[in-house]
Amino acid sequence: MKTVLMVAEKPSLAQSIARILSRGSMSSRKGLNGTCSVHEYSGAFEGQPARFKMTSVCGHVMTLDFLGKYNKWDKVDPAELFSQAPTEKKEANPKLNMVKFLQVEGRGCDCIVLWLDCDKEGENICFEVLDAVLPVMNQARSGEQTVFRARFSSITDTDICAAMARLGEPDHNEALSVDARQELDLRIGCAFTRFQTKYFQGKYGNLDSSLISFGPCQTPTLGFCVERHDKIQSFKPETYWVLQAKVDVDKDRSLLLDWDRVRVFDREIAQMFLNMTKLEKEAQVEATSRKEKAKQRPLALNTVEMLRVASSALGMGPQHAMQTAERLYTQGYISYPRTETTHYPESFDLKGPLRQQANHPYWADTVKRLLAEGINRPRKGHDAGDHPPITPMKSATEAELGGEAWRLYEYITRHFIATVSHDCRYLQSSVSFRIGPERFTCTGKAVISPGFTEIMPWQSVPLEESLPTCQKGDTLAVAEVKLLEKQTSPPDYLTEAELITLMEKHGIGTDASIPVHINNICQRNYVIVESGRRLKPTNLGIVLVHGYYKIDAELVLPTIRSAVEKQLNLIAQGRADFRQVLGHTLDVFKRKFHYFVDSIAGMDELMEVSFSPLAATGKPLSRCGKCHRFMKYIQAKPSRLHCSHCDETYTLPQNGTIKLYKELRCPLDDFELVLWSSGSRGKSYPLCPYCSNHPPFRDMKKGTGCNECTHPSCQHSLSMLGIGQCVECESGVLVLDPTSGPKWRVACNRCNVVARCFENAHRVRVSAETCAACEAALLDVDFNKAKSPLPGDGTQHTGCVFCDPVFQELVELKHAASCHPMHRGPGRRQGRGRGRGRRPAGKPGPRRPKDKMSALAAYFV
Repeated sequence: MKTVLMVAEKPSLAQSIARILSRGSMSSRKGLNGTCSVHEYSGAFEGQPARFKMTSVCGHVMTLDFLGKYNKWDKVDPAELFSQAPTEKKEANPKLNMVKFLQVEGRGCDCIVLWLDCDKEGENICFEVLDAVLPVMNQARSGEQTVFRARFSSITDTDICAAMARLGEPDHNEALSVDARQELDLRIGCAFTRFQTKYFQGKYGNLDSSLISFGPCQTPTLGFCVERHDKIQSFKPETYWVLQAKVDVDKDRSLLLDWDRVRVFDREIAQMFLNMTKLEKEAQVEATSRKEKAKQRPLALNTVEMLRVASSALGMGPQHAMQTAERLYTQGYISYPRTETTHYPESFDLKGPLRQQANHPYWADTVKRLLAEGINRPRKGHDAGDHPPITPMKSATEAELGGEAWRLYEYITRHFIATVSHDCRYLQSSVSFRIGPERFTCTGKAVISPGFTEIMPWQSVPLEESLPTCQKGDTLAVAEVKLLEKQTSPPDYLTEAELITLMEKHGIGTDASIPVHINNICQRNYVIVESGRRLKPTNLGIVLVHGYYKIDAELVLPTIRSAVEKQLNLIAQGRADFRQVLGHTLDVFKRKFHYFVDSIAGMDELMEVSFSPLAATGKPLSRCGKCHRFMKYIQAKPSRLHCSHCDETYTLPQNGTIKLYKELRCPLDDFELVLWSSGSRGKSYPLCPYCSNHPPFRDMKKGTGCNECTHPSCQHSLSMLGIGQCVECESGVLVLDPTSGPKWRVACNRCNVVARCFENAHRVRVSAETCAACEAALLDVDFNKAKSPLPGDGTQHTGCVFCDPVFQELVELKHAASCHPMHRGPGRRQGRGRGRGRRPAGKPGPRRPKDKMSALAAYFV
């Protein structure tokens, strides 16, 4: 019997597919990484009995990164990143152990069926999975196919079973196009980002951005926003005049007429027209017309249109809308939400999804009428050859989905029903009048058949006042003719919907990446999202774009990236060579980078006007260990300390508060210590600004605090305050926070685990003694006499926080409210005992007290 491994892109997707294919008769278990489940069942594969194992990954298995020293900003010239710096594929999320998990499940399997998302990224993940699994699978007989690709567009029984019946092979060319994009974005983005970040953050203190990033797609996206800003700033309003006439239909009703000349920009000419008409008593009908018109139903829904409407009508940002759509897809409510196609193929079953909505409380009547009378074939749109348009696959209610997921699902469903409805038909009437020598017009609309606007009422033809029945030569009394003075107005800032339209038009990004690029320029503080989801550039965003225009306009114009996207598409189609496209594009940007570096003074001139130099920024906080003068604390991102006397800048941990730590000094360099805190519900630790930027010990990483320093005798170090191995992340140590009393805390120095303990204790100290059972450091605690948990009048107790029954009742383990990513490093510090400092030679390594750990973990919230 063959064993077939099947891999989906997400755990929820794997469960849904396995349930459909096994008809519910499957067994499930957790995989070794604790995140991905494995669903097993028996069936038939290629006409033979087989055992199936369905599991998943969590997005990309691997990510591209530079090797070794090329990841260190201070040791490598950014120019080397274009060609000299070697790259490697690393696990995208090392904590998931995805490669090992796939190899464990793939070992001994005969075939593999790949159920990854059916787009270019999905094809790329296919080959990441194959790289991990093929070496451990059973060897195939000569000519036997063992790798299969399932292609599907929705999580329905019909689509999944059909995909299983017509398995193909993964597309290597599409995977290569993703590899090319990843390498281009890594090399180009990192080179420009590192150079301009170091250059400008070393000179200016109020940039308010932790990273001055550049991206081949991100920067043209920002360029569109700044271009609109420049138009607004350079706009000069002009005064114009409009002639407005009002005629009486009867005693209780009048009509406003529109001037055929629309407007004039000369006051004297406008006054002349007014003088020629204001004395007239009658308006004569010159012509009438009545014409039936149609408002077309919408094209089938693709990703870009969904994102536009989500932003403009639902108030959802593009990235959030995309995430919501993906959840609806994995839950089986809609078809695959990443598609450029707006045309349903002839073979697509339109009535099937429509029947699913026949009993919905909101639109059942409309759907039943369509099914009874016959649906209207959707308009012919664009067929990109990828997935069918976004379609609702099963009915859902607001109570079932809730919140924003329901609002997006409702729009998708209404849009689909509208595509198979009839056009809206209405009668447009117009009457032309002459008052003296000037002509005026009045128009009105009356709906004949609402068509698709019944299900999309916001698209309805606006109700207008009905026009009187007139014949040529009829006259109406003129009530008044007046001159209105108005001014032209500037354009408004781009909305997200308008920006998405521009990005699609100019080929910036893909339907999948457009939300990411927009989110990036928001996260970098290049634009801010104002009411109506309008994108207003910040000073930093404006100066950067103006600087690029000044040095090399192609860095910000969409033309060059659009050309690169076309080359990447040719790779996906097998019509261009991966290496040639990669080499040529990197060579072009390398030349541009060198010219940018040589011309950076041009951008710097603009920066000087908008931002303050480091020496003039911030407030005095702590003393420098070199000159003993006060260093200034610059709170704007990235927060840092600057010594103007030594002209040195020291980076600080981000996303927290910094204050002076009791004026205590580091024993190594005499710098005053500062205290970083993520808030009352989080964790805090002291750090030496110099040691944090220039680690004094080999096992220390840049950016760490005293809670990771292995100094053997410093009272603030890990050696003196470390307690024991973290109960969750296995790579960190729980360290006593000496500043947390009387609400004492111990916190992991790597992850965001915080244990609250010994509330209202007078004093807590880490003892030099260790626990005999688990080797963790013991704690000496002096309790408040009035609130002591000890029997009798006891106030002092020494014990292990893991093993001591008294302490176990006083510990509550939580996640910190905030934590900077640097505290989540994957590496395991070597040469360390369970408690503190270095492990003596020959002493056994730390062992995890499983039974004791579970007692502490029972408090996990």
